[in-house]
Amino acid sequence: MNILANDGIHPAGHAALEAAGHKLWTEFIESQNLESFINKNAIDGLLVRSATKVRQPLIDGCPHLKFIIRGGVGMDNIDVAYAREKGKEVRNTPAASSQSVAELVMGHLFSISRSLHDSNRRMPVEGVEQFKVLKKSYGKGRELRGMTLAIVGFGRIGQSLAQYALGCGMHVIGVDQKSGTQNIDVVVGNQSLQVEVPVMKLNDALPMADAISLHIPAQSNGQAVIGSAEMSKMKKGVILLNAARGGVVDEDALLEALDSGQISGAGVDVFVGEPKPRQDLMRHAGISLSPHIGAATGEAQERIGLEIAEIVAEIGSK
Repeated sequence: MNILANDGIHPAGHAALEAAGHKLWTEFIESQNLESFINKNAIDGLLVRSATKVRQPLIDGCPHLKFIIRGGVGMDNIDVAYAREKGKEVRNTPAASSQSVAELVMGHLFSISRSLHDSNRRMPVEGVEQFKVLKKSYGKGRELRGMTLAIVGFGRIGQSLAQYALGCGMHVIGVDQKSGTQNIDVVVGNQSLQVEVPVMKLNDALPMADAISLHIPAQSNGQAVIGSAEMSKMKKGVILLNAARGGVVDEDALLEALDSGQISGAGVDVFVGEPKPRQDLMRHAGISLSPHIGAATGEAQERIGLEIAEIVAEIGSK
């Protein structure tokens, strides 16, 4: 089959697809040229990550296209229901990047709890002349052990994050549509310990958490899941983490909550205006920032590439 990996693919996945006899293009085609390229080269399959948008006009304009695969979890950059209605198979790789996203969230959580995100900005500029002042400013850090982490969206990524948090001695609450419990395997060396984690509704978890991490898709109505009303129910001084999707958190409400102290710090990997996020978010001292890199590790990209090759093989066998 002819396959376009428009947002790239790991060499392992590339090699697996070519070894299976597929012809692969990996150069990035701009959106205005994508329909023409797909039709000219009789592309059977389109592989995307988050940069390429696959909307109804492109789907209508490429009748030869048989399948679309999103290398990653969220598929809000694809008109999934419409593509399937038109007979095109749409798949993703939900498990491959879970560990990478979870580790990034833990990185933000460690950074915020000790103000590393802000001290790393100020030390190069003020560290020589203001060392003692900065030492005093950043001398009120918090330990993660004993804190309660609420994980909103308790699927694969949320449960991977729970493993790390439990390993650090945190208390974990899962937040999902159904209440109950979920067993989480915590790996310690060569041993595995099973821990039962309570799962509850969002409004019940908000006032209990010292830190809250979001792992839910963008809402179809475009509304934020966490806005000023939800923030008002949180503990004062809570840490908020978003490595899910821009728009899940109301950015205006987040800035207000940071300025008031209702939220003490935020770890943000995703933004409403990507790839041009708003300047006031970028410059706020209370936000630990990263440029949508949750799944951007070599290990995750290799797993994604190999999983894509497996999905293509499965589609080809039908």
